[in-house]
This record gives sequence, C-alpha cells and structure tokens, in this order.
Amino acid sequence: MKTVSAQPFEFHFEPKHTALLMIDMQRDFIEHGGFGESLGNDVRYLQSIVPTAQALLQWAREVGITVVHTKECHRPDLSDLPPAKKNRGNPSLRIGDPGPMGRLLIDGEPGSDFIEALQPMPQELVIAKPGKGAFYNTGLHEQLVQRGITSLIVAGVTTEVCVQTSMREANDRGYECLLITDATASYFPHFKQATIEMIVAQGAIVGWVAELAALRESAEA
Repeated sequence: MKTVSAQPFEFHFEPKHTALLMIDMQRDFIEHGGFGESLGNDVRYLQSIVPTAQALLQWAREVGITVVHTKECHRPDLSDLPPAKKNRGNPSLRIGDPGPMGRLLIDGEPGSDFIEALQPMPQELVIAKPGKGAFYNTGLHEQLVQRGITSLIVAGVTTEVCVQTSMREANDRGYECLLITDATASYFPHFKQATIEMIVAQGAIVGWVAELAALRESAEA
C-alpha cells in the first residue's frame, strides 16, 4: 500500500489495483485550430500542463500501473451527438464541421487524436467517449472491473468539465480518485481552483488532490 501526502488528508492506493486516467489530452482541445479555440478559448492554459502530464504518464509506465486514455469524440454520422450538445455555445465552428485538423471532435480525424507528447502505447486502454464523463456510454467500468482496479489517479482537461464529471462518475461507482493538480487545467484558471475546492470539500466528498511530486514520493517510499 502506497501513501500520498494529499488534500484533504492522505490518499492510499495499491499499484496493482490502480489506473491512471488521462482525460482528453487531444489536439482539438490543446492545439491551435481545434475545437477548444473555436469556442474562443486560450489554449495556452492547457498547453502549460503538457510537460507534467507527460512526466505523470512516464511515472505510471515505470511503476507498471494500468493506463487509460480517454478522448471525447463522435461518430462521423453524428448519431451519438444530441442537439443539446451540438447547438450549445456560440462557436465559430461546431462539432462535425471541417476545421484545420479535420472535422471537429470526430473519431478518426486528426484533431480528435492525442497530442504527440501523450500518445498511447499499444497495450494501453483507449476509451472514445461521446460525453463529458469517461463512464457515459463507454465500457470503461467493465474494463476496470476486469483488471481489478479500485483506485484512479486522474489528470487531463478540462478540470471543471470532463475531469470533474469523470471523477464524480467514478465516485458513484466506488472508485477512490486522486487528481494530480499540476497535470490538469482549464481555459479558466479560477474554474480549476473552484473545482479542486469542490472535490476535497466535506472530507473528500469527490476525491483527493495532490501534486505529481507527492505521488512520486509515495512510490519511492
């Protein structure tokens, strides 16, 4: 059993029963010309965490824990895209429209792929999700159960949307979750901070938070 110095109190995990959940580190959200920028967002906020996310992924591979990558994307025929999602906001381009990296948020298009620094390895699990949560309309829970996973180390983007949603879904399914704060980001930094406060409130009602350095220290102990 490993112990992490975390907030609001120590987080415990067994590596063989733990998975890294790397959420939506895709070109469409992080690079210029993608869906995130079409919404008017400054993608530099998300780009700033890439080195830490890369270091976290390398740590997970070295420790030998299960690695899961999620990507938010839709079928080319948009049959899994409800109007309530497609029409939300006031973007210059909408989901499915052609952009600089192919059709926005469409599975198989260049923009829906992971950024170069965080490409999955062949043995790692890739989950294509049509919603904000990693468990909605995916087989993630079943895949984790098959592997004996009970704890999740969480990172990715954006903190208040897909990351928080996935942590709440995981919490409802009985997983203990630790968010790595320097490996997650929002287009709105104050949203990230507010999300962290919500996660740890009321005795870790959603989960725990810690920086990557504290996680590394736990593995060395």
